Amino acid sequence: MAWSATMVGALLGLGTQMYSNALRKLPYMRHPWEHVIGMGLGAVFVNQLVKWDVKLQEDLDKMLEKAKAANERRYMGTPFRSFSSILVHSL
Repeated sequence: MAWSATMVGALLGLGTQMYSNALRKLPYMRHPWEHVIGMGLGAVFVNQLVKWDVKLQEDLDKMLEKAKAANERRYMGTPFRSFSSILVHSL
């Protein structure tokens, strides 16, 4: 996964730099070091995005587990509530 994310980021950075040069009607490979910098920044960006997504998924799983546990504690004692008990508690 890390290798593919790095390659996608590098291609994103290269494509961005080439597109920038094309918009300005310059030669595509005008300053090669800018392409290398763009590829490096793109690779770092996509790798950080993948790490952030994994952390976000772990945090979401923890929050859902806590909510599930809280709901089970709250409703475990009253699986079936009768209509009369609902009326009594609402008054």
